[in-house]
Amino acid sequence: MNITEIVENFSYLDEWEDRYKYVIELGKELEPMPEALQVDANKVIGCASQVWLSSSVREQDGQKILHFLGNSDAHIVRGLVCITLAIFNDKTAREISDLDAEAIFDEIQLREHISAQRSNGLNSMLQRIRAEAKHIL
Repeated sequence: MNITEIVENFSYLDEWEDRYKYVIELGKELEPMPEALQVDANKVIGCASQVWLSSSVREQDGQKILHFLGNSDAHIVRGLVCITLAIFNDKTAREISDLDAEAIFDEIQLREHISAQRSNGLNSMLQRIRAEAKHIL
């Protein structure tokens, strides 16, 4: 699922209880991350739950494209990982650097309705993804 579809689906849900359920459902659709990648080196520091992110790079038309896999041990956080990866997956490092993910999270009012710990974890994921992109630039 891409981020445009996710944002559109959020717009149809008026109640935050329904939005939380949707976030949890998104987590169930997360691309599987092999257990072999769920190691300390891939842990996202700053998350209250356990969160793992792994990246790979492929060449396409002379450009390096980043693809991320992620997972969490918490249902709602898996959904947050899914939304985050929908924003950044299969983009060039430059596109990732230029993306304003915070504006997308503001549009769906996500930050206002998650705990401070989850918001900090979300920031940690964003920083990790941007660091991976910066490393490629």
